[in-house]
Amino acid sequence: MTEKATSETAPIDRRSRQRVPVRVPVKVRHEGNEQQGLTRDLSSSGIFLYSESGMKAGSKLELVIMLPPGLGFGSGGWTLCEASVVRVEEADGKGMGIAATLDRIEWLPEIS
Repeated sequence: MTEKATSETAPIDRRSRQRVPVRVPVKVRHEGNEQQGLTRDLSSSGIFLYSESGMKAGSKLELVIMLPPGLGFGSGGWTLCEASVVRVEEADGKGMGIAATLDRIEWLPEIS
């Protein structure tokens, strides 16, 4: 017997980690092109960001992000992330909304 979803049933959150709302600039590299974006939220395993150019689900991205301290990512700092796009959606006046899993996170050295 299967249960039917009702309007009172909350949608299932498939995230493996809790997302933290944080707005920081992000540099997005996709298929040789580089563009600017802005994060909406992130966790140690995923990110949602806004960018001008849409991508397709399954696309591979490189992201350069300055993570602020206090988010559960240690002391923060510059990171290079490899990500896989899970979902792309229209974002009113903000370009495209892109949800992606973070496949790899590499801390970048400080430049003095």
